[in-house]
Amino acid sequence: MDPRPKSVVLIGMMGAGKSSVGRLLQKRTGWPRFDMDEMIVAQAGLSIPEIFAQHGEPWFRNLETTVLTGLSPSEPSIVVTGGGVVLRPENAAMLKRMGTVVWLEAELEILLERASRRRNRPLLQTENPPATLSKLLETRRPLYAGIADIRIDATRLGHEAVTDLILSELEKGMAPERRVG
Repeated sequence: MDPRPKSVVLIGMMGAGKSSVGRLLQKRTGWPRFDMDEMIVAQAGLSIPEIFAQHGEPWFRNLETTVLTGLSPSEPSIVVTGGGVVLRPENAAMLKRMGTVVWLEAELEILLERASRRRNRPLLQTENPPATLSKLLETRRPLYAGIADIRIDATRLGHEAVTDLILSELEKGMAPERRVG
């Protein structure tokens, strides 16, 4: 018997659709949703771009770990993570203990187009956002793969279709990392 709470943990790069899919999963399941970026903003009293500008990425990552450490759902929940949460091994281990880890992935061009819609992505405020995102993806891809139970290619799927796939996979039960979509 698996002692983990049966929460759904969404991981993946910025622009993969984690927040939107998380809201749809909450609506469809009735489970509480914990969006880590929202929790960090509430705790810091600053937007994410303000946190990065005033305190830097290391401070943000420390706050991210603090929020994650305090998050231990005792009932099934939807946990929406930030794209870089997997950079710390202790975070990855905590996410695995929470439940089913679902990696939403997409092709670089799609991630860039989606992530660029909003100007609140501090890591993309560079001379060359495509190169920056490519480097981030290269670093994070093996970390996502290392903890994902389910892997969904959301490149050509809408949020509803991704949500349907996640719920379908959960109904089937767990197997070692499966790639769908």
